Amino acid sequence: MIVEKHWWNGDPTARGRRDVYIRRAGERWEVLAQIGGAQGRSKLQECPSRSSAVILASAWRGSGSSWREIPS
Repeated sequence: MIVEKHWWNGDPTARGRRDVYIRRAGERWEVLAQIGGAQGRSKLQECPSRSSAVILASAWRGSGSSWREIPS
């Protein structure tokens, strides 16, 4: 899987950290949301296209202004 986009909510604590990734493998797209960093819980959703993955990632981030994109 290649990470196309990665956002972080800016909270450095393990308890408060949230990450959202858009990943792809060939024509397969997915969105991964992590709560609590790499050792925390995660949710994965496959998407039929890049545009649907972008929409889902935006919805999972919500309207919080603290989210920042991390360069891949």
